[in-house]
Amino acid sequence: MKEQISSRPFHYPRPGAPLSCGSVSLENLARKFGTPLYVYSGDQIAERLHLFQQALAGRDHLVCYAVKANSALAILKLLAGLDAGFDIVSGGELERVLAAAPEAVARVVFSGVGKTAAEIDLALKAGILEFNVESEAELELLAARARKLKTKARFALRVNPDVFADTHPYISTGLREHKFGIDIRRAPAIYKNAAGNRWLEAHGVSVHIGSQIRSAEPFGAAMERVSKLMRQLAREGIALKSVDAGGGLGIDYHTGVPTSRSAAVGWRGGNFDAAEKVREYAEALQSALGDFQGQLLIEPGRFLVAQAGALITRVLHVKRNGKKTFVITDAAMNDLIRPALYQAHHEIVPVRLRAGRPQLVDVVGPVCESGDFFARDRRLGGVEPGDLVALLDAGAYGMAQSSNYNTRLRPAEVLVEGAKARLIRRRETVADLLAPEMI
Repeated sequence: MKEQISSRPFHYPRPGAPLSCGSVSLENLARKFGTPLYVYSGDQIAERLHLFQQALAGRDHLVCYAVKANSALAILKLLAGLDAGFDIVSGGELERVLAAAPEAVARVVFSGVGKTAAEIDLALKAGILEFNVESEAELELLAARARKLKTKARFALRVNPDVFADTHPYISTGLREHKFGIDIRRAPAIYKNAAGNRWLEAHGVSVHIGSQIRSAEPFGAAMERVSKLMRQLAREGIALKSVDAGGGLGIDYHTGVPTSRSAAVGWRGGNFDAAEKVREYAEALQSALGDFQGQLLIEPGRFLVAQAGALITRVLHVKRNGKKTFVITDAAMNDLIRPALYQAHHEIVPVRLRAGRPQLVDVVGPVCESGDFFARDRRLGGVEPGDLVALLDAGAYGMAQSSNYNTRLRPAEVLVEGAKARLIRRRETVADLLAPEMI
């Protein structure tokens, strides 16, 4: 029988008990650290990383975690200790890797369409694995900076395979009309031209077609086009050492909401089989790569951390306005902007279940924007002022996209490993906010 990996580490351990992360009560964490509060399961993050490593065990590979999904130093250190690499998109993210796990810098790939000279210099001096180059102008800048620093720059062209991925248009990146990558038809000429530059080393080729993609088929289609390119380059004397398949494997944001005490007992977040999804993804890549003997890089972000995290918030008021009922929480769009930005769905559950039928409500925050909502017309079990609710699947692009809009303090973060929970980011203070400003 195939191992099935649960969607989420959050569950009600027994009737009448509050929602827990593993064996740690979210009520206790909220009491100790306050709300809003991000809670992450380190065990689930490690479990998800292991799924990729296991699925690709027969091939030289490196799992490069996409730092933009969640850049908490403690999470970066956790992943580095499990032999992960990192995909970065800014000099700031490289600084985070250097702070959390300097020993992992040789496992860093640098992506992004607008690298500055200062960022390139930082990465060259640090000794990263490779630059994923997204334009001819960027490659010229990379060569110039490498020449100035008298070091060779390893690069991979990020090619655009023109593969459609069924996802939100804001996070689709694989078509010609997108800003990302280089037309795959232009790539051979660019590689040939770079071969004459002593400061450049053509190390690999890179592709990334989007995010929150639920099917393995687009990944396989993109990799087939990249494999064809690599075979063409090999015939012309350009042998690449790596292929970067990017990230983008999606999760299920909609499963497993308990609606009563009986349904909640033993609930583990639905039947989304993460292990099967990773197996399908790995098989699609392996099939397309054929007999390629170099290193396969992949860049999962959301799949590793999203379902490992939840945002815990306290109900301030339950407001009835005509036919509408609003549950107003102490978290807001500045804490988790995905619903406002992408119309993203997050399951919302009471931390402690109450008797009674679920009600149709809007779950909103206190920010002065109509777009400050987490859910509209959502059925939610009875909640009262002072109750806690959990916004699930918030481990990716939650805290990473948070802001201080309305001069709100960003939440604290807690990491749970086994039966232990520790604070990995304290709650901001007003002094933190005002410190950089001058009158």
